[in-house]
Amino acid sequence: MAEAKLMPAEENILRQNPAAHSQDSDPSETKEWLDSLDYIIESKGGDRVRYLLSALENRAHARGVDLPFAANTPYINTIHSSQQPVYPGNREFERRIKSVIRWNAMAMVTRANRDFSGLGGHISSYASAATLYEVAFNHFFRGRNGGYEGDQVYFQGHASPGIYARAFVEGRLSEMNLENFRRELQEVQGLSSYPHPWLMPDFWEFPTVSMGLGPICSIYQARFNRYMQDRGIKKTDGTRVWAFLGDGECDEPETLGAISLAAREGLNNLTWIINCNLQRLDGPVRGNGKIIQELEAVFRGAGWNVIKVIWGGDWDPLLEADKSGLLVKRMEEVVDGQYQKYVVMPGSYIREHFFGKYPELLELVKSYSDERLEKMLRGGHDPAKVYAAYQAAVECTTKPTVILAKTVKGYGLGEAGEGRNVTHNQKKLNEKELADFRNRFSIPISDEEVVKAPFYRPPEDSAEMKYLVKRREALGGYMPTRPTDSPKTEVPVLADYQEFLGDSGGKELSTTMGFVRLLSKLVKDKTMGKNIVPIVPDESRTFGMEGMFRQIGIYAHGGQLYEPVDSDQLMYYKEAKDGQILEEGITEAGSMSSFIAAGNAYCQHGINMVPFFIYYSMFGFQRVGDLIWAAADTRAKGFLIGGTAGRTTLNGEGLQHQDGHSHLNAIAFPTVRSYDPAFAYETTVIIFDGMKKMYVDGETAMYYITVGNENYAMPAMPEGAEEGIVHGIYKFNSVDSAKGKNRVQLFGSGPILRCVLEAQQILARKYQVSSDVWSVTSYTELRRNAHAVQRWNMFHPTETPKKSYLEEVMEGVEGPFIASSDNVRALPEQIRDYLPGNLLALGTDGMGRSETREALRRHFEIDAASVVIATLYQLFREGKLDAKKVAKAIKDLDYDPEKVDPYFA
Repeated sequence: MAEAKLMPAEENILRQNPAAHSQDSDPSETKEWLDSLDYIIESKGGDRVRYLLSALENRAHARGVDLPFAANTPYINTIHSSQQPVYPGNREFERRIKSVIRWNAMAMVTRANRDFSGLGGHISSYASAATLYEVAFNHFFRGRNGGYEGDQVYFQGHASPGIYARAFVEGRLSEMNLENFRRELQEVQGLSSYPHPWLMPDFWEFPTVSMGLGPICSIYQARFNRYMQDRGIKKTDGTRVWAFLGDGECDEPETLGAISLAAREGLNNLTWIINCNLQRLDGPVRGNGKIIQELEAVFRGAGWNVIKVIWGGDWDPLLEADKSGLLVKRMEEVVDGQYQKYVVMPGSYIREHFFGKYPELLELVKSYSDERLEKMLRGGHDPAKVYAAYQAAVECTTKPTVILAKTVKGYGLGEAGEGRNVTHNQKKLNEKELADFRNRFSIPISDEEVVKAPFYRPPEDSAEMKYLVKRREALGGYMPTRPTDSPKTEVPVLADYQEFLGDSGGKELSTTMGFVRLLSKLVKDKTMGKNIVPIVPDESRTFGMEGMFRQIGIYAHGGQLYEPVDSDQLMYYKEAKDGQILEEGITEAGSMSSFIAAGNAYCQHGINMVPFFIYYSMFGFQRVGDLIWAAADTRAKGFLIGGTAGRTTLNGEGLQHQDGHSHLNAIAFPTVRSYDPAFAYETTVIIFDGMKKMYVDGETAMYYITVGNENYAMPAMPEGAEEGIVHGIYKFNSVDSAKGKNRVQLFGSGPILRCVLEAQQILARKYQVSSDVWSVTSYTELRRNAHAVQRWNMFHPTETPKKSYLEEVMEGVEGPFIASSDNVRALPEQIRDYLPGNLLALGTDGMGRSETREALRRHFEIDAASVVIATLYQLFREGKLDAKKVAKAIKDLDYDPEKVDPYFA
């Protein structure tokens, strides 16, 4: 048998560990094994080799042989030079285009900060990633073709200047757009600092600069694309999701937190490109280690296809000539902090400190000049290496792919910031640096003009411009783009759901159960039931949704490959390829990422999908508020259902679970319309209003609705209450005292409305106080409307003043006003200025704890007795009641006036 000939990858592995041969106790036997391996490769192919090696490994484990685990491959390119495909493009044209884009990106940030100090901006991130982007733009990114097709790209936020610069060269942005970078209030539209669909709705697709959110959202977007196809809603197998991120960004928990999902789901439609320039904002990512090796181990362990692009083609001859394996060994020895040092040092330093450790390596580069050593490229700057990696990624049919591309941060900036720790703060270049940049990238700008950092676009009839246009036309048009026409969808109407507006017939149920019953019918609705996407982070049974398992199934791309343990039950755990529920497991961040994907289906796929994300209300705005903010930025639509809401309603779970402030947090989110309904019919009206406004009228909003787990009899909706429910307030009832002359207005929300109703009876019966009880479904919507009207009146002083909805319904109403809810006091206090009288708000300020509901409501001073005392006190303050009557009421109601303040308890 002929002598075994090793493949390049095998040679590299042996070179990394040249001592392997010296440790061989039986070289003759080893040769027989290797010869056999060669024979199988040549006669039966790689698949057979993989099977046999796997079988050998299994047998070794079965016989008690402990095999070493190898999480890493050598610190060299995954794709050997002999396996690289031929580069399909015109390298010279692409180099010129890339150079022009580099210049404009740099000029845009430099000019902005020269003229307006403090605007900020980032030069270095795009400088390091330019080749990664340009190879993709020229050969891989598929445009929308004017519709809803094409790829979805999560651009790294700090690289936005490069994306703007390309759009300028393409003719999609003007010089004034670039001139107004980070000046968005100018007459000519300025450019947002980072990718923000809210600010540039026809340009950016996804907000990505909040570190870690782009990566996790890209995973769930790729999975949602597959969900759309598996359910027969839209064919999406031609859509690829690309996400560009930095190596330092991988420290964010959200970045790596869901990578196992991508592998488990076999998301071969997903490609991540991690720009490994070895630097965070302030210094090296892993100065004493190797971030590429670390990430490779993480992703390989999670089941991803990992492609390392470390060395440019300049290194290939050296690697081929390295028969001793010392070059690979040296590459492995050097840590990232030292690789960063090599970038800023001359070739003589590299010769001495990198190659000089081993005489054999010095001999290897003896014919190389210092200048040549200094200019040898990292892999992420070599288009041929990058193209090979991208091509391998799109050809991978079983897994997601991550490309770890080694680059230099600030590449091309020279002494102004190339490879230096100051690159994050590098905002502008001086005259010499501008000239050096121009010379390095051959930009045709004169010495007189270069100091002005002018923008440059090649002539329309130039060869490179024709090439650029032709490449994008072949790939489906320019990108990024985002359709702005919202599709209209027929939605069910409230008249067809009248059973959800009646009373519960004396039967007690929670608002959560009322919502689930409504959702169970909505998913069967003929108009848009199939477009509803229930999303739950492993709490379906907690929310009483298990009945929906069998009804619509839980989505699983592979179907259900097991017999569930509860298969003998009516409501067993049913997974299906066309399942409708996204049961995400214990991950609010993942669930919110699915919500964003579904909530943007209208602009990504041209189809209105209606996500209902049901979760513990405490773990929404508090835990994943950044993702909810990103959802608002990306103009997502849908329903956030805060289950088991309230500081005292979810009584047994204690401090960590009891929410009394999510509605307060929600105030800050402009597109979130938050509601705290007390009764099932209120929830129904709000949901139908939301469906019409979002999917028929085309409004951009998210509806946040809290529901509780407390069971009580549900009344029927009072006639004509719909308008008030949607606006935020309506009169629920009135009780008149035959003897007293005092009248008050009592506001209640959520389950605490029942405490207010009890207080109403006590006030009339014991203290001769008449009252009107108002159900306040949304203090925030009331305040927003009142503020808008107040603002209009302020700027139109000569016109007839408008009235807010709150002013209209409160016209002629006699105060004082007392509000009680399961939320912090600041929530009702936001309408204080818009009421025709004094407001005293009760609320659940402070930490939660485990107790009975009754004890908790007394502790937080929101129960019926607390409402009564607060009412009488307000009447005393207004001179309508003697103080002694208030003191007597405190005693009669068995209330401890010296009890601890719950805010600090």
